[in-house]
Amino acid sequence: MTRSCLPKKVDSMRIRAAVLHRTAEDIRVERLMLKPPQAGEVLVRMEAAGVCGSDWQVCTGATPHVLPAALGHEGAGTVETVGPRCTMFAPGERVILNWAPACEVCWYCGQGRPNLCSGTKDYVWKGLMPDGTPRMYGPNGPVYQYCGLGCFADYVVVPESACVQLHPEVPMMIGALLGCCVTTGVGAAVRTARVKAGSSVAVVGAGGVGLSIILGAGFAGADPIIAVDTVTDRAGLARRLGARHFVAASDQMPNAIRSLTEGRGADYVFDATGLPAVQEQCLEAARPGGKVILVGLAPVGSRTNLPGSVITREEKTVTGSYYGSANPREDFDYYARCYLAGKLNLDALITRTYSLEAIRDAYRDLLAGELARGIIVFDLG
Repeated sequence: MTRSCLPKKVDSMRIRAAVLHRTAEDIRVERLMLKPPQAGEVLVRMEAAGVCGSDWQVCTGATPHVLPAALGHEGAGTVETVGPRCTMFAPGERVILNWAPACEVCWYCGQGRPNLCSGTKDYVWKGLMPDGTPRMYGPNGPVYQYCGLGCFADYVVVPESACVQLHPEVPMMIGALLGCCVTTGVGAAVRTARVKAGSSVAVVGAGGVGLSIILGAGFAGADPIIAVDTVTDRAGLARRLGARHFVAASDQMPNAIRSLTEGRGADYVFDATGLPAVQEQCLEAARPGGKVILVGLAPVGSRTNLPGSVITREEKTVTGSYYGSANPREDFDYYARCYLAGKLNLDALITRTYSLEAIRDAYRDLLAGELARGIIVFDLG
């Protein structure tokens, strides 16, 4: 339900944010100046933010982004105030941040595919607000908000369209996961692939997104579900979330999956790694007539060698899944209600919590394979 919001005067404020200045350098928590929200924008006090590998790809340069950048794209918080012409939110409301806001007027939005919106890319991927200007500033000039959010910060200004109401009974940490990890993974299974009950599913990569795919496949009634990862310590959690089998990743992975699916290969094979060599293995692991769903983000400019003769002769389908083919304004709430009903065990995805100052520790643990999902929890005193 929309409402009329009467904005109050807000001055620029000092905030803490995790900033990357150059690729291959450490993330640093710094004091920045945050300008107040303008028309159609809101100020959000962050309460939880997920530690996702997509931010690390900015650090390595695998995903190019204008720098310096305030990182973080998976978060939830509380609206502090709103700018002029805001009609959807009022101060005090709990929101999930949506890193793919929809313009609602482009061709893709008209087709019901807001995750592919072409009307917001010009500013979102430049780390700017809809008017083309930044809101965060350091001593040397603008700091650009990754995905237009930059939510590894105790406060952010974001477009109102990047906010989705969080169900009042859902904890903030779960809300943060709904903003990317869960929607991307569960959505890949139930929205993109539309996994059928009783079908066989292999999920390659058992991090936060891969485990969410396992949850989504189980929710859809798939059996067996096969988890694949290089980190064998993830086997227990993968089984707890619905996998019947766990396969240690190797060159023999396609053979192992065929051996667990009566020699055919899986009906659906999901790649959650974004590694071209692994994506090629996924095609081998799919049965004739099966589907390969590429969910993990490959480095920009990389190429995957998928043999056309095999795809044609064996009628295999290869498709991408971006943000779980989501309509965030509907799907965030749908997955939240599934969580509250006990149908999605999202609590199990949270391995560890960190303060903002410990963000480098969080990424160290992520890269070491120790996390399903780490969460930055903000304590503003």
